[in-house]
Amino acid sequence: MKKFVNQIDDILTESLRGFAAAHGDIVRLHESPTFVTRAGATAKGKVALISGGGTGHEPLHAGFVGAGMLNAACPGQVFTSPTPDQMLAAAEAVDGGSGVLFIVKNYSGDVMNFEMAAEMYGGKHASILINDDVAVEDSSFTTGRRGVAGTVIVEKIVGAAAEGGANLAACAALGERVNKATGSMGVALTSCTVPAAGNPTFDISDDEMEMGVGIHGEPGRRRVKLASADAIAEEIVGAVLGDLTPTRGETMLLHVNGFGGTPQMELYLMYHAAEKLCQDKGLKIARSLVGNYTTSLDMAGCSITLTRLDDEMMRLWDAPAHTAALRWGC
Repeated sequence: MKKFVNQIDDILTESLRGFAAAHGDIVRLHESPTFVTRAGATAKGKVALISGGGTGHEPLHAGFVGAGMLNAACPGQVFTSPTPDQMLAAAEAVDGGSGVLFIVKNYSGDVMNFEMAAEMYGGKHASILINDDVAVEDSSFTTGRRGVAGTVIVEKIVGAAAEGGANLAACAALGERVNKATGSMGVALTSCTVPAAGNPTFDISDDEMEMGVGIHGEPGRRRVKLASADAIAEEIVGAVLGDLTPTRGETMLLHVNGFGGTPQMELYLMYHAAEKLCQDKGLKIARSLVGNYTTSLDMAGCSITLTRLDDEMMRLWDAPAHTAALRWGC
């Protein structure tokens, strides 16, 4: 294993300290317990958005803390859920008086710990469960579909609504609507290596790929021989559209997300293939996002996410955001 590391046990702390120092105008790092908040105080009367999960998926979630998106993020150890005390401390730090909305990916540890934190929290709160992965219904990490790259879409759109003054119930309802309108599926060309393990999470031959892989390296639909980019895009887009069932002429957002080990050149190639498939089905790709946003450490591969957009969602997607990993309109 070749990685930039001092001591394995210090990776998370040192990485977060570097992140906070590099983006000190946007975020603040809190330790014991660990969580990240916006650099400024939460505006009074604004719903506060909190998300989190294991590290190894950067820039998710801390990279999306900032104006127009999250108020706080709770990072756990690599591929490990944050603890309830982190989530509770974050909620108490950012609640501006209008309540807290927890955005939770559908992984058993995340769901359990966020539920515990919500029970302990005395303030007004609600939760959104993200389950956009169409690849499998259940895995060893979840009951039901996994929450993957669609999380970014929810955080951006709901974050803009909260920034604009929407109340807690409206933000929660919007988040549920965006989640239901979003589908994702990924493919892995290589495994990833968790630093504490020191070895690849799974073995895969040079001529194989894992269709429907999870963001922690969980098995997908099946192991198959490596195919062309067009063929891969056709299977993934077909699965996502089969789940979403949009109508011809409908407006869509297309997000091609890298898993950490795939060059931007290849991600744009995959975007080209996916966009053409959508156009051939009479769909209008009105908004796009390409890059590494929900990663799996050093895994080579990508996921494709599609969201059925209405006018409100598109307006909120276009609204200004200023975070470490995503910013426009500011």
